[in-house]
Amino acid sequence: MEQISVFDMLKIGVGPSSSHTLGPWRAAEAFLKELREKHLLTRTTKVHVDLYGSLSLTGKGHATDLAVMLGLSGADPEYVPIESLDVIITAITNNQELYLGNESIISFNPKEDIIFNRDFLPFHPNGLTFTAEGEGFSYASTFYSVGGGFIVKEGEQATAKEDTQRNFPFPIDKAEQLISYCCQEGKKISEIVYENEKALRTEEQIHSELMRIWHTMLECTYIGCHTEGVLPGGLHVRRRAYDIHKNLIGVVTYDSPENWLNSIKKTNIKFREILKWVSCFSLAVNEVNASLGRVVTAPTNGSAGVIPAVLLYYITIENQQATEEQIQQFLLVAGEIGSLFKKGATISAAMGGCQAEIGVSSAMAAGALCELLGGSPEQVLIAAEIAMEHHLGLTCDPIGGLVQIPCIERNAMGAIKAINAAELAIETDPKNAKVPLDKVINTMWQTAKDMNSKYKETSEGGLAVAVNMADC
Repeated sequence: MEQISVFDMLKIGVGPSSSHTLGPWRAAEAFLKELREKHLLTRTTKVHVDLYGSLSLTGKGHATDLAVMLGLSGADPEYVPIESLDVIITAITNNQELYLGNESIISFNPKEDIIFNRDFLPFHPNGLTFTAEGEGFSYASTFYSVGGGFIVKEGEQATAKEDTQRNFPFPIDKAEQLISYCCQEGKKISEIVYENEKALRTEEQIHSELMRIWHTMLECTYIGCHTEGVLPGGLHVRRRAYDIHKNLIGVVTYDSPENWLNSIKKTNIKFREILKWVSCFSLAVNEVNASLGRVVTAPTNGSAGVIPAVLLYYITIENQQATEEQIQQFLLVAGEIGSLFKKGATISAAMGGCQAEIGVSSAMAAGALCELLGGSPEQVLIAAEIAMEHHLGLTCDPIGGLVQIPCIERNAMGAIKAINAAELAIETDPKNAKVPLDKVINTMWQTAKDMNSKYKETSEGGLAVAVNMADC
């Protein structure tokens, strides 16, 4: 059984894509680790990177080439200053040199040493192979980016990091097991998840890391709401969160994200304004993501706006007295629901289309909100089921391979659906529910397997073909 932590599902990283940016970045770091372990890093004089399948077809739009260069340079996506990314990439491109693992300078020409292969490797659509060469040796290693920033080395099982060392008191493979534990222990879902997390970290560490995730979500939403202009990439997409926010917030002053939230609480909130605020929050996050900003994979970068938008809705509108405890409760439930989808289906758009990203994030947010609204564990899973049920079959067809159209708007729609699903679940007697969450997860996986590959993050179908760069 794959034992997945909340902190595996909610990772801090750099946009625009968890599978096409963060995953390849982490794969590059893993390759550096292998070279060090084999005492080959300082002997390496040349590195080649082959991108396959979806990483090749949409890699330019998803900055996969930039991610592998940053990873090979030794930069950490969780902590590297965002303003230094352009500096590192420009230096590599102009000097045609790469500071491999921050230890040795090697020649590197991105146009020649990063190869975009349209072929698909057998295990997963997102494959990449690193090859290091030096005097008397050539060493190659293949990885797969399987969604949400998770990576798998070829020939190894797809599990969370340090999985073999985990000993959760409540190991969970399916939703029915989660409900069974809740009934057996008389606990909420968040409380069961918290007990599992305590097997990995101290209570202080859990609190600290959950709040770091929350503050990252808040900061990127704040940045997105206060940044105007056009997104990079050639589609000339104008940022919309800035204008929506300006119209909603009115003339007020604040000097921090926390004071900003207090200002939002004082605005006129009616149904239309609620729709606009939720949309504004989600658009803001994904505009930051599209600009290679720092976001939280939830469960992916392409769907990073749904969970913070719904959580911000709860804090600013539904419960203006919300505490840190409730923020953590929300994140714990969301992370657990996301792990159920990863275990039973996929969170990779290259495997399952956008249902695997926006659909899963909407289900995560719906379940988490439902618990905060007082829903029982059964109602929490009903909320997650409703949200996914109405995303089944959603395709992934980014125009120009960029995580912009239709990806950014889809986060707004996923957030609104999550709130609606939570409210429907609250009004549902679990005895009358017809579709268990495990059934919808299985249906999603079957749908993913049946879906034509051109609708799985290849930019070979749907809007990606109907609308081209020239139209934009």
